Amino acid sequence: MMEFDPESIAQFDGTDGKPIYIVHQGRVFDVSESRMWKGGLHMKRHHAGKDLTTDIQAAPHGLEVLERYPQVGVVRQKAPAPASPGFLRKLVEKYPILRRHPHPMTVHFPIAFLLAAPLFNVLYLATGLGAFETTSFHCLAAGLLFTPIVMATGFLTWRINYMGRRLRPVDVKMAVSSLMFVVSLAAFLWRLERPHLADSFGTAGTVYLLLTLSLIPMVSVIGWYGAKLTFPVERG
Repeated sequence: MMEFDPESIAQFDGTDGKPIYIVHQGRVFDVSESRMWKGGLHMKRHHAGKDLTTDIQAAPHGLEVLERYPQVGVVRQKAPAPASPGFLRKLVEKYPILRRHPHPMTVHFPIAFLLAAPLFNVLYLATGLGAFETTSFHCLAAGLLFTPIVMATGFLTWRINYMGRRLRPVDVKMAVSSLMFVVSLAAFLWRLERPHLADSFGTAGTVYLLLTLSLIPMVSVIGWYGAKLTFPVERG
């Protein structure tokens, strides 16, 4: 059996005709013959030359799929870096679901609500039906409620899965999420104080509409960078 470390195993990523190796629980498998790993990329998400132990735990198939391919070596264990506080490690050990699901599960709520708020505002202005404006306000409130929850689960995921390392997608998501929370809070409090704020195309009504419309590009940027973390964009 050959011995690898994280640096050497990264060379076997399937690019330029290289063998395609993946790691699971310290065991190195050669999946070069699998048509599901063509070019070193599986399901447009998982890259070869890496430890995929956590990813495989969340896969829809079992370990029997890996056992079809030869084990070519093992990975030398290194002392784990003190990446996250002890209480986080204990929490994840007790509840492994926290590594994968809290952020992806909660992130859909503010996306849906904060996209719906400006759209219902536009429908109100186009039709004059007050129910649309009321629905817009309710969606704004719901999005505002869930945004801090999603930011907290995102921070938890970042600390656990990425060990708190600086990553551009995470930096962008944090900055834009904070801005989105401030904008949605300002719009909500303004509309709460002035219930008929959206009734006209005056200065106040126009500014309020623009505030809600600005949520659309912010949600889109957050969603794009979140998707880049989950489904990395292939480079030609």
